[in-house]
Amino acid sequence: MAIADQAVGVDREGRPSPIDVHVGSRVRLRRTLLGMSQERLGEALGLTFQQVQKYERGVNRVGASRLFDLSRVLDVPISFFFDDMPDSLTSTFGAPATRRATGFAEPSDSFADDTLNRRETLELVRAYYRITDPAIRKRVFDLIKSMGPTEAVS
Repeated sequence: MAIADQAVGVDREGRPSPIDVHVGSRVRLRRTLLGMSQERLGEALGLTFQQVQKYERGVNRVGASRLFDLSRVLDVPISFFFDDMPDSLTSTFGAPATRRATGFAEPSDSFADDTLNRRETLELVRAYYRITDPAIRKRVFDLIKSMGPTEAVS
């Protein structure tokens, strides 16, 4: 693959860039966590749900102004869309050591990536945030934490 092809995010077979796929998966993750349909997100952005699908699959690249709009509608910072990017992508398309040294990226854990994309996790997070009483929500949080293994303090 030529460097120019990598820069525009297309390989010789016409597949989307892995970075576009990652950004799209983060759009889908946040939309799903909010319980928002593709139709509703599309309406908020002035798009069809088919266009939202293409963004989420990484088929269409999300431009800078659209990324800005997505961050506002989904109520996340722009950096959210690049969080948890696999080391394999950052080593191919950037300089991970430089970013880590300045605090812009943390090493990703593949288990965490899989866990965040599971339907069970999304449903649990949605149910948790539907608890309107903050005191009850805190008690549920404490209960769940107490049921798991204790974390080592470093």
